[in-house]
Amino acid sequence: MKKTVYTGLMALLMLTCQSWISPAPAGSKLKAKAYQLAEKVEPKVIDWRHDIHEHPELSNREFKTAEKIASHLKGLGMEVKTGVALTGVVGTLVGGKPGPVVALRADMDALPVPERNDLPWKSKVMGEYYGQSVPVMHACGHDTHVAILMGVAEVLSQMKSELKGTVKFIFQPAEEGAPEGEEGGAELMVKEGVLENPKVDAIFGLHINSATEVGSIRYKPGGALASVNSFTIKVKGRQAHGSAPWSSIDPIVTAAQIINNAQTIVSRNMMLTKEAAVVTFGSIHGGVRSNIIPEEVTLVGTIRALDNDMRDQIHERLRSIATHTAEGMGATAEVTIDKGYPITYNDPALTAKMLPSLEEVAGKENVILSAASTGAEDFSFFQEKVPGFFIFLGGMPKGKDASKVASHHTPDFYVDDEGMLLGIKSLCALTLDYMESPK
Repeated sequence: MKKTVYTGLMALLMLTCQSWISPAPAGSKLKAKAYQLAEKVEPKVIDWRHDIHEHPELSNREFKTAEKIASHLKGLGMEVKTGVALTGVVGTLVGGKPGPVVALRADMDALPVPERNDLPWKSKVMGEYYGQSVPVMHACGHDTHVAILMGVAEVLSQMKSELKGTVKFIFQPAEEGAPEGEEGGAELMVKEGVLENPKVDAIFGLHINSATEVGSIRYKPGGALASVNSFTIKVKGRQAHGSAPWSSIDPIVTAAQIINNAQTIVSRNMMLTKEAAVVTFGSIHGGVRSNIIPEEVTLVGTIRALDNDMRDQIHERLRSIATHTAEGMGATAEVTIDKGYPITYNDPALTAKMLPSLEEVAGKENVILSAASTGAEDFSFFQEKVPGFFIFLGGMPKGKDASKVASHHTPDFYVDDEGMLLGIKSLCALTLDYMESPK
């Protein structure tokens, strides 16, 4: 009996020791290699970021940026397509083993914003926007997105034979919106077939954030960013001398009533316990003199929603309020609502599946479930076609007060280079883990 117990204990001990010394799963070894390569490429990524930041280009004008990207991808031995959606670049890396197709996206365009940061790589570039000469700045962090994805391309290309699938590196123009009269951005890329040949199974993207500390990642399942629709309301009345307002149908007073009545759309018609919504008037134009009641006033604004049914209801209510308010004043109102961007919707199943990858690479305490934002992103056009997961990467220097840092789209916008290593590792982890278990 004692011998039998002893033999059993020895067998159990041997099995335990074997489990301690058994090789790590292939996926873990692959990611460890990717992380090591990411650390090696980090200095190059920072240099790329500085160069792109110093030489920003506006939407649909990202010619030099695209050349830099294409040259890099070709140097890595990829199949590269240029001129996609005007200036976009797509690199395809076919792995050595069969598997799914993963797409990774970075946006390339800058903004018509003057830079006030005192940096060695500060932008001094001037560009043309709506026919005017304007200063240009990467005031939203797209320079970091491009540099990070170039780094991911370099890392994964060195692991090509070990990859279980294919990676599409999508460098997208015009996320901030194509110039008037032009198409562009993710919508045009989708229209031109960027998610086909080979067909993409899942897409991942990130956006650096100036108010999230370096080392942290924020995410939200479902509606993460709002849909966005611009609207224009043209109010037409009857012109008259300012001394005799009774001779007019006053479009200014009518416009004021429309603005006031439209405030009830969100406060009285939307179920705000479900999702947030916004109706904002950003511009009013009408009249030329103090003593002339004009014939026409134009109102311009934006609609944001995190639920498609709520978005549609807002559109219907705005049209109804504007036209009926004008009618009640004896005027008319023409309402135009543009197509805009859809909701940036993180597929819940994909989000739940990939969350452990982020927690592993950043630390569970640094992966933060966040509330939705009423900002917008045209990454949403990709997500309408394939499951997608869009995350927010910390770029705020450690120790800073998030309430006091400059926001995106401002002259003082700044994100720290230290945030980019986690971006490289995160996209590598998402790609490799998805390839290991695509379903």
